[in-house]
Amino acid sequence: QVQVVESGGGLVQPGGSLRLSCAASGMRFSINRMGWYRQAPGKERELVAFITSDGITNYADSVKGRFTISRLNGDNTLYLQMNSLKPEDTAVYYCYVLTNSRPLLTSYWGQGTQVTVSP
Repeated sequence: QVQVVESGGGLVQPGGSLRLSCAASGMRFSINRMGWYRQAPGKERELVAFITSDGITNYADSVKGRFTISRLNGDNTLYLQMNSLKPEDTAVYYCYVLTNSRPLLTSYWGQGTQVTVSP
């Protein structure tokens, strides 16, 4: 059974930092990529960042230079280091895993972790 579990959310002041973690287990197929989405109240879910199995990263413009996504080599653990946080970063952050299943790739999602940036 596939499990995707996020941790590390919380309340932080503007300008502060948080590190999110995501542990994935139980996949039958190799991982194509892992990443983070977020959803703020009243808004659509948006991509924050992802990292491929080759280590290629991609970031939303709104977080470039402030957030860093990383993954332990050979491990299914994903991190998101968030620095210089702003109130507009407040959202539920979701980890996702895309696997190389056939004939179609399959994605798995965690239940989300709340990040609140407020004075």
